[in-house]
Amino acid sequence: MAAYPADKTPDIPADADKATLRRAIGASAIGNAVEWFDYGVFAYGAVIISRVLFPEEATNAIIFTLLAFAVSFVMRPVGGMVWGPLGDKVGRKKVLALTIMLMAAATFCIGLIPSYAAIGIAAPVLLYLLRMVQGFSTGGEYGGAATFMAEYAPDKKRGFYGSFLEFGTLAGFNGGALLMLTLTWNLSEAQMLDWGWRIPFLIAGPLGIVGLYLRAKMEDTPVFRELEAMTETTDERVMDKFKDLFTTYLPIMLRLGALVIALNVINYTLLSYMPTYLQTTIDLADSHALIIPIVGQFAMMAVLPFVGALSDRVGRKPLWIGSLVAFIVLAVPMYHFMAQGFVQAMIAFTILGLLYTPQLATISATFPAMFPAHVRYAGLAMGYNISTSLFGGTAPLVNEGLIDATGNTMWPAYYMVGACVVGLIGAVTMIETKGVSVRGTQIPGTGPIPIISGADAERR
Repeated sequence: MAAYPADKTPDIPADADKATLRRAIGASAIGNAVEWFDYGVFAYGAVIISRVLFPEEATNAIIFTLLAFAVSFVMRPVGGMVWGPLGDKVGRKKVLALTIMLMAAATFCIGLIPSYAAIGIAAPVLLYLLRMVQGFSTGGEYGGAATFMAEYAPDKKRGFYGSFLEFGTLAGFNGGALLMLTLTWNLSEAQMLDWGWRIPFLIAGPLGIVGLYLRAKMEDTPVFRELEAMTETTDERVMDKFKDLFTTYLPIMLRLGALVIALNVINYTLLSYMPTYLQTTIDLADSHALIIPIVGQFAMMAVLPFVGALSDRVGRKPLWIGSLVAFIVLAVPMYHFMAQGFVQAMIAFTILGLLYTPQLATISATFPAMFPAHVRYAGLAMGYNISTSLFGGTAPLVNEGLIDATGNTMWPAYYMVGACVVGLIGAVTMIETKGVSVRGTQIPGTGPIPIISGADAERR
């Protein structure tokens, strides 16, 4: 990628006006909401889905259902490799329009899968295939949405505005969970098994259309438009992009990977796996097991914008370090407390959720700012999704497997502690980017560095 020509200063505003910024927030957050709406439905409907789409005699149907949740994450790095470089080449907006359309369509189609009794083994096969399509599209969705948000937000308020992307995450998860919970409470078991479980998946179709409309109405980010205008050429081969990422930016990719390991082991253990854990391991009543994470996540939603704003004042790094250390110290005691009963589980989950918010609220401010603009989408999409595929979506399956193998119900806490130790290495070594510009081809928070790809080396 060529450096900025010194004689070109395009007339592109540095910051979006408030109305445009609000539309950018909505356009970014809607994709996260659709993605996590599906996760909420899947987490709260896992037991029902296992009974409909897998054979009745299968004693480990819940494991196969959790595997269907995990299998989509296999495709996320592939999606990142495709969508990420494309987003840096043709723009964030165009790629995000494609990813939300594909993601919503796959979720919608899950609601149309006939039962195992009707089509046999084809039912779980279709579920796995559609989950892989979801994973492929999501591989470009989150990195693009975070990039889109970060590049529209003012530098001094990037933490505050970026927190609304994760507000969308929790709103989507809670929306899916509440809908599944409402259906469970108001329909008979036969109705849920016949058609009730399908309704939440089918709702993803209209949600995707709304997201597509919001994104179609937006211009691409000021940072990307500036990059286009100031760059001599956009003709850069994909292999050159990969070479830059895994050579020049390898330390950043590794640091990002360490942070994402902690982030997503906590995320998928605490949010996605918790209903199954409370039902099958602690033996709480179904209604109690399903309501606890919802209440805790509403508490998290209430504080997310305030934590994001705090990061604009004190920095992302202190908040990440504080959150990770708190989990290392308190995860095991909170899981012991959780096992004492419904009230204790509610308190423990809420405490852990609030301790997690300093990470969650600052993702969109922290991760995109680790990369310069010309490799931001690709670097974030690939670095984020490689770690997520290995340690995020597999967390429910790993936790369930470890508990089954050892009989020790504390494994989710141990797993989070180990992940936080890894994440702490990344947090301590990361560059603080509070208030730093994310424009240009230098790493935010550092001085200019030479950015010379294979194509530019030949031209020079």
